[in-house]
Formats: sequence, structure tokens, C-alpha cells
Amino acid sequence: MRALVYQDSTLRLEQQYPCPEPIEGEALIRVLLTGICNTDLEILRGYMDFQGIPGHEFVGLVEDIYGDAVRERYAHLLGQRVVGEINAPCRQVTCEFCRQGIFTHCPRRTTLGIVQRNGAFAEYLTLPVENLYPVPETVSDEEAIFVEPLAANFELLEQMHLKPTETALILGDGKMGQLAAQVLSLIGCEVVMVGKHQEKLQLAEEHGVTGYLLTDPASFQLENNRRADLVVECTGSASGLALAQRLVKARGVIALKSTVAEQSQLHLAQIVIDEIRVQGSRCGPFAPALRALKQHRLNVRPLISASYSLHEGVHAFAHASQRGALKILLKP
Repeated sequence: MRALVYQDSTLRLEQQYPCPEPIEGEALIRVLLTGICNTDLEILRGYMDFQGIPGHEFVGLVEDIYGDAVRERYAHLLGQRVVGEINAPCRQVTCEFCRQGIFTHCPRRTTLGIVQRNGAFAEYLTLPVENLYPVPETVSDEEAIFVEPLAANFELLEQMHLKPTETALILGDGKMGQLAAQVLSLIGCEVVMVGKHQEKLQLAEEHGVTGYLLTDPASFQLENNRRADLVVECTGSASGLALAQRLVKARGVIALKSTVAEQSQLHLAQIVIDEIRVQGSRCGPFAPALRALKQHRLNVRPLISASYSLHEGVHAFAHASQRGALKILLKP
């Protein structure tokens, strides 16, 4: 198969890469569409020391399911369009996290295109059949490609209870920030976005979000020096955390959504004094993301900047790295 491979600090297209070989309980999926995520860009900067096929946002067709009993149980998925949770846990009874159903923290898990499992920038991939979710007919491939990052933002609602009377502030106007703004707007709270691109702030403002253009991070404050109950850090930069600490209320929450390769320093004094909670936030539930897209409660199409063939994958990554780019799609 053709695949976009990252090896020895180089991203290249390979025309004759071995097709994945599923094990029992896994599905063989023909990839229809993929999306380039900031995590994919960080992999090219050394994140997780990953080598192989990156990519974890995908829509695909289930071509086969391996294992007779599993194939019979999940026969309804054969030939169906699916999206998939990216963590493949061990599911052993001896695993403390799997035993509790906390599969995203299984210490022996593999992660699609990130940790010890080849990803979606190829013609085929494999995932455990339990990870797969059918895509409703009314949701297009271009919309479904956002299910995984949307689920990561619905995780914010799983991790904390934000009242409709409270304020959520999003740092960063890129892909993750835009999706966080739409998801948080569903619960009726005030949503504020701070970013560096006026045109991206305007995208968020179409969903009732108040935008603030960030010109000088060192001196930026909201009007009347007010602060937010929740600050969602989506800048993908070490400096974003320092700004988040300035903009969160005492006893507020800073949610970290960015996965970055660079190291950052966390100044603890203010966190202790103001009793601030710092919450890591990663993967989340697919069902509400699919339901919101099916019900047309979210509008993700304006977040697509360009689409490329897999043959143009290296150029697509270059585009995704450019200032101002939002979602870049790859179509095998």
C-alpha cells in the first residue's frame, strides 16, 4: 500500500509499504479521509519518539474483521463507514486500568499513529473492533474527520462541571480552540477566545464567542482585569501556560489541551496561593461528538483550509505548519 512514513527525522511517501496485518479482534479498515492534527506536527518535532505512519483522525470503510466470534458479533460493521477511538488497550483482567474501564490510561496501550501503532496516513489501518463507531449517513466524511478532536473537547464536559453562569476562556484560535469554543457554547456559558488571527476570531464569533486579539502576550488582560472560571490552553506553546495562569480566577481551572514536544516551566506559587486546578485533558467520548454532528449543532466545515491527495502528503504537512492554516485533509 501507499503510506506517508516518518522515519529517521524524515517524512516521505512510500509506494510499497507493507499492508497492516490485523490480529484477532481487530478490523481491517480502508481509509477514506484523514486530517492532520497539531499532534502530527509535533511528532515531526520529536513528540513521543514515534517512528512509522502517523495520523489518527480518520474516516474509513470496514473491509474485514478478524476472528470468527468477533466477526459474527460485529457483522453490522462490515462495509460501514466508521471512525475510531485511537487508544488500543490490553483489556487484560490483570490490568488495573482496563479492569476499571479506563482504557485510555492502560499502561500497555498502543495509540494510532502516536505510540507503537501505525496510523491513518495510508491506504489501510487496523484497530480493535471495540474502538469503532458507525458514521451516520447524514454526516459527511469531511464532517466525520472532526469526531476525534471533537470528542477530546467533549471530555472537558466530562472532567468538570461548568455552570451556564460561568465564563470559559480559550487560549488559541486554531483547530482545537475553534472546536473547544463550539462545544463549550452548547452548555450556554459565556465563551471567550483569545487569539492572534482576526479572521479566526471571527469564525468563533459566529457561534456567539467573544474574541480578543492578542498583540502583546506580556501585558494582555481582559477588560477590567476580569478573569475566567475555566481557561482552556490550546496554543500549543509553552508561553500559553503563563498567560493562562494570569487569566484564570482563584479556585478556577486551567485545562491543558495541547500536546507539545518542547518542555515548559510551571510556576507553582500562584497555583498554590490561588488554589488553581490544572487539568490535563486528552481523548474523549465519541458518541456525543457524532450526535452533535448528526443534529447539526456544530459547524466544522469552515475549519477546513485545504485537501490533498496522499501523494501530496509532504506538501500537505508543510501547508499545515504554516501560520493561519486550520484543518488540512489527506485523501488516500
